[in-house]
Amino acid sequence: MRLRFLGALGVLAAAAILTTGCDSPPTGSVKMADGKAGPAAKARTSRAAKIQRAAKAKANELGQIPVLMFHRIVTKPATSDDRSPAQFRADLERLARENYVPITAAEMVSGKINIPAGAHPVVLTFDDSSPSQLTLSELGVPQKDTAVAILKEVAARHPGFRPVATLYVTRDMFGKTVREEQAQALTWLKENGFDIGNHTRDHINLRGRSQKEVEEQIGAIGAQITALSQVKPTTIALPYGNQPKNKDWAMRGKGYHHTGAFLAGYTPAPAPFSKAFDPAGIPRIKVMEKKGDCAQFCSAAWLDWLNKNPDMRYTSDGDVGTVAYPKFKNPYLRKNFTTWALPY
Repeated sequence: MRLRFLGALGVLAAAAILTTGCDSPPTGSVKMADGKAGPAAKARTSRAAKIQRAAKAKANELGQIPVLMFHRIVTKPATSDDRSPAQFRADLERLARENYVPITAAEMVSGKINIPAGAHPVVLTFDDSSPSQLTLSELGVPQKDTAVAILKEVAARHPGFRPVATLYVTRDMFGKTVREEQAQALTWLKENGFDIGNHTRDHINLRGRSQKEVEEQIGAIGAQITALSQVKPTTIALPYGNQPKNKDWAMRGKGYHHTGAFLAGYTPAPAPFSKAFDPAGIPRIKVMEKKGDCAQFCSAAWLDWLNKNPDMRYTSDGDVGTVAYPKFKNPYLRKNFTTWALPY
């Protein structure tokens, strides 16, 4: 099964040039001497079947993806960033009910969006590595009402709802200060399919900082994560959503190379195959109800909007090796993905 890795874009672009015209084989090549269909005919038949499946699913893999931003999951929320266990369960239940399937931030930016036909991807992100997100019992099991435990609980009730998320880590390390306990938490996440991201060492605002300061903040926690878990973070969530003076400093520097940088809450994100996609500035949505200053930009509002505007939402064709979408959206496809294109 081919995967859509953005790192291979150059190779794919070259392939697009070399394969031009393959869908129109020379006369006489359609049938073999024994009357059986030749490779070219089989390829056309396969493509036609894929187009039919994509149309049936109303696929739109150039649509928008909600990247949800969570912080603490606590019994008594103290700020609008917090969610109670009951609220978090309700958030997940709504996503499952509306046919969303969680993917990780790393999967999103790489284009590895492997979900069933007709389903919609959603990225669950957690900032600040709070103990409320992950605390393991003496038996190495997530404690009740932590974010990870609730996610696994809801997924168990909804087959197909993947219990995966991206946790953006600072030096707080889920409230653990002992190296062995930090390693245990990160290793548990890795072994259970969760994604570990970079959130800077001290959670400082990178705006206005020198390149040296930015690289130190990002590189130090990245190195610590790798030393503890053998995981090299591929994405970063920028504290307060603020990019450094040069946004590329967050993407690559001494000891790190990220393929995606996520901002704070605002709007759904463009698909990685869309011309609108900027890997150095991927928007997220603050999770909360429609109230106060965030009423228009909260998760409840945006999920309602996507329901009312399904042509704007990412809907999968069920094939990780293609990018399917209605033909009229062809101008919005990034040229790098021409060989994956499946307009219908």
